[in-house]
Amino acid sequence: MDKQAGTLEGERVIMVMGEPFTADNCPVRDVLANVAGKWNSLILLTLDEGPKRFSALRREVPDISQRMLTQTLRDLQRDGYISREVFPTKPPSVEYALTDLGRSFLTIMKPLVTWSLENHGAIREARRAFDG
Repeated sequence: MDKQAGTLEGERVIMVMGEPFTADNCPVRDVLANVAGKWNSLILLTLDEGPKRFSALRREVPDISQRMLTQTLRDLQRDGYISREVFPTKPPSVEYALTDLGRSFLTIMKPLVTWSLENHGAIREARRAFDG
């Protein structure tokens, strides 16, 4: 690894807390790309209140389309943040809930949410000033 040139076996790297990563194996990019989206965080926060059915999630995040909600739930389930349980009713009902991994993520996400609430006005004002 040539730190000064920023390469690792011929690939460009980013240094994260002193460790070299390529674009393909950077844990920061990989993890944050999937949880930083507006729908992902809102769904995780909604599930913090307890397990929910699809229709309840759709009501609590009213501006998300059915297609986007379905895709976001699949992504969160794939990464292990939520579980999906199918109940043998007619028609089958499905319930989504946080996993231990999802709950552990919320412990670090909630302070960011609090910070966002406290600083949203200042950020919007900075944007207005910048945009002139």
